[in-house]
Amino acid sequence: MKTRLCFLTTFCSFFSLFAQPSWDEVLPSSCCGRYDDVFFLNANVGWAAGSGGFVLKTTDGGQNWNNLLFLENTYIRNIEFLNENIGFLGTLDGGFYKTIDGGTNWAIVDAVAAFNNNVICGLTTVGVDTVYGCGAYFGPAYIIKSTDSGATWQYIGMSAYAESLVEVLFVDANVGFASGGNSNGGIILKTTDGGVTWTEIYHTGINGEWVWKLQRLFSNPNVMFGSVESIEPLPGKLLKSIDAGLNWSSKEVPDTDIQAVGFITEYHGWMGGHHTGFLETFDAGSTWNDTDFGGNLNRIQVFNENLVYCSGEGIYKFSDQNLGTSPFNGNAERARLEVKISPNPVENQLEFTVNFKTSDNIMLRLFDANGKFIQKFITERIPGATSKKYSFPFPYPAGTYFLNLHDDTGGQSEKFIKK
Repeated sequence: MKTRLCFLTTFCSFFSLFAQPSWDEVLPSSCCGRYDDVFFLNANVGWAAGSGGFVLKTTDGGQNWNNLLFLENTYIRNIEFLNENIGFLGTLDGGFYKTIDGGTNWAIVDAVAAFNNNVICGLTTVGVDTVYGCGAYFGPAYIIKSTDSGATWQYIGMSAYAESLVEVLFVDANVGFASGGNSNGGIILKTTDGGVTWTEIYHTGINGEWVWKLQRLFSNPNVMFGSVESIEPLPGKLLKSIDAGLNWSSKEVPDTDIQAVGFITEYHGWMGGHHTGFLETFDAGSTWNDTDFGGNLNRIQVFNENLVYCSGEGIYKFSDQNLGTSPFNGNAERARLEVKISPNPVENQLEFTVNFKTSDNIMLRLFDANGKFIQKFITERIPGATSKKYSFPFPYPAGTYFLNLHDDTGGQSEKFIKK
């Protein structure tokens, strides 16, 4: 009897160890860019959207995927569903779409197109019929809203509160949060009246930063997290609130271009961006380690402590299942823009060339050696692959500067010297 009990104890211990949650890659990297977004309606039914203009769907928790849509030369930023049939698709250059059959067919939403703002950077659905969207990371700032499952839409101008918006997260039809940036740096806004009025509840204090993503902890809605994308040479940041957004604390993250954030407890979570793999913390961001897989992260969707989905170079799943999927692709990261500053050092004119491999949106900004914002040069739409030369007056003192370029795929900084 003792022998059998010992065997059962050993077996159970082994099974418990074997069943510990871990990450698997359930959808390998695409030839056409990263997966900017992943959205699961429940543990099994989900969609992935990619910057290459594609949408895929799974009904078995990511083990198998079906191609639903390909929009050539379109950067798809996000995807969100109200139910298994009605969903929405935001792009950076190709319009705003709706489906009523689970993603098999999509149609442009003419009402949103009429606002002359086809760029949607963030989406959230609440209840059975309410949808919010926001844009754009390069400006201007606005909210779109529907309370009838996308049949009609309202446009809410947000220029009084923000210069740009990246993320929108609603608790219910009236209470919600939006994040992005303004002259105060990365910001978080809150509304309690369905977006009619907003209050700034946090700012980073560093002009040029964005609060990129927001998360409410599934087990305690008073606990919130945010990710801050900064500019070289400054680090990105983890934001945390334990009182539903009234007060926030900030901790540095060992990378600049931080976008994704997802926590399964108050202390255990992950972050990442274009130039990192999965950064993991077990102490609420005091220390981080690189888990050495995946990369180019943008969205982490947490269901509970044993089920998390993440979009990046691939689609990743954290669970206690042994999926037996393909190996990770290592520390994948965004392909940097090809930039040549010449001459360098500069004198009274900053001249540089940027090679664009596809259509894009570009924001050009100037920072000093300490990461202090100096000037925004230009924001413009690039209609297709091209090599473009820029020239701007440079009436600044001698020293070291950073030219920051932020396009649809992320940000980078180029160091140069003024004589």
